[in-house]
Amino acid sequence: MGESQGTLFSLEYNRSIHVEAREDRQSCESGSLLSRELMERLGYTQLFEEHLRDPRTAERVRHPFVELVRTAVLLQTQGWSDQNDVTRLREDAALRLAVSSRRGQRPLRGGVGREPEGLCSQATLSRLAQDLATARNRAGLRAVLLEGGERVRGERRREVTLDLDSLPIEAFGHQPGAEWNGHYRMCCYHPLVVRSDEGVFLGAKLRPGNVHTAEGGLSFVLPVLRRARAWAERVWLRVDAGFPEPELLETLEEEGFRYVARLRSNAALERLAAPYLALPAEPASAEAAARTHELLYQAGSWARPRRVVLVIVERSGEQGELFRDHFFLLSNASVAEVGGEALLERYRQRGTAEKDFGDWKQALDVSLSSTPRPKSHYRGREIEAPYTEPDSFAANEARLLLSLIAANLLHAGAALLERERKAVMSRERFRDLLLKTAGRALLGGHRIRFVIEASRAGLWRRFMRELNRHYPARGSPAVRALPVPV
Repeated sequence: MGESQGTLFSLEYNRSIHVEAREDRQSCESGSLLSRELMERLGYTQLFEEHLRDPRTAERVRHPFVELVRTAVLLQTQGWSDQNDVTRLREDAALRLAVSSRRGQRPLRGGVGREPEGLCSQATLSRLAQDLATARNRAGLRAVLLEGGERVRGERRREVTLDLDSLPIEAFGHQPGAEWNGHYRMCCYHPLVVRSDEGVFLGAKLRPGNVHTAEGGLSFVLPVLRRARAWAERVWLRVDAGFPEPELLETLEEEGFRYVARLRSNAALERLAAPYLALPAEPASAEAAARTHELLYQAGSWARPRRVVLVIVERSGEQGELFRDHFFLLSNASVAEVGGEALLERYRQRGTAEKDFGDWKQALDVSLSSTPRPKSHYRGREIEAPYTEPDSFAANEARLLLSLIAANLLHAGAALLERERKAVMSRERFRDLLLKTAGRALLGGHRIRFVIEASRAGLWRRFMRELNRHYPARGSPAVRALPVPV
């Protein structure tokens, strides 16, 4: 009789299969334990405590603020993008252990006093977005994103290239700031995002959906560029054709940053390019080849001429076209410093950045859905004091920054797993291989033994080996052996 109490149903194609439900400490999210370990090695908990402030009334707090932030990040790394998902996962053993700051078996035991039992509720997670929406906490999230990204960097390099881009995030319903964008043909937000050539996101700024590509770009990216001087001797900025505006170009030149940008064609540029386009086409291989030519060009809004590189794409006979394919690159690097072909190769690496932006949006299923809803009651009681409507646009920006923190965590883990091959798998692939692992928590004595499926054991060992090698735990022999600065 007891064996059948948990039976849900049997399957018709094979009557021997009976599906049961049991209240065991099982989990399909065992990889969240690895994500928490990586978070600690990279110092994210310390960054959360240093840069974020809990605005709640202490007497009403059950879930510590840092645990709520961890919950929001770890749910995203595990692929749970909907806030309602926290309700379904509230009793998940792995996530409870990964989120909690309590030691020993306490995260899986009943809460004592005001200690939480399980994960927070959906309503609490929703209020977290509003708590992070304050100007101070959004600045704190930006600091966490930037400083956390710095911690995965290696030694100081000769050069580093940052990619600045704007991209659409589709919005549904009545989202404050979400506007129709004629270029993307959707109602969306139009945020700015900056990324290093190592695949680490360093900052983001949420903007209404109908703003121009370059609006606010200089004030947004300049602090990150200045910070990057500590990482490399020379700092490059790579942008597409929407960003080259006089103020941006002049500021980059005054501060000694290099840039390479796509330049929109116009009649003046086409006249400069005409003699080169009239030259006989050179033989091309089956794949497209390119020739470069140096031009000197001054736009009407520029104070002086600047270097422009004409790129002519040569195609094979089967792919030949009536009008030769060509485009223009703008740069303040001299020809002696970076030749035309080298400049073209540098710009083409932007394709990797754009692919990574797409990987972030797909892996994290980025959706911004904070909407102002008038509130008349709190915990069943009518609100007596004047009610201040939350800033939903700011809350959506906080969600955007949290998603990039989660994306960096996934990227750092994927880089460790593929360190030997010197290649980085996608964030989704890393999640499927390592993080979505089935397991079971066994409590005995004063320990928790977490049993995972044997087929993933090799990947987990390799991940922990690389984690210990590159980000040793504090107090470990590897850390104690490091030379002490005088």
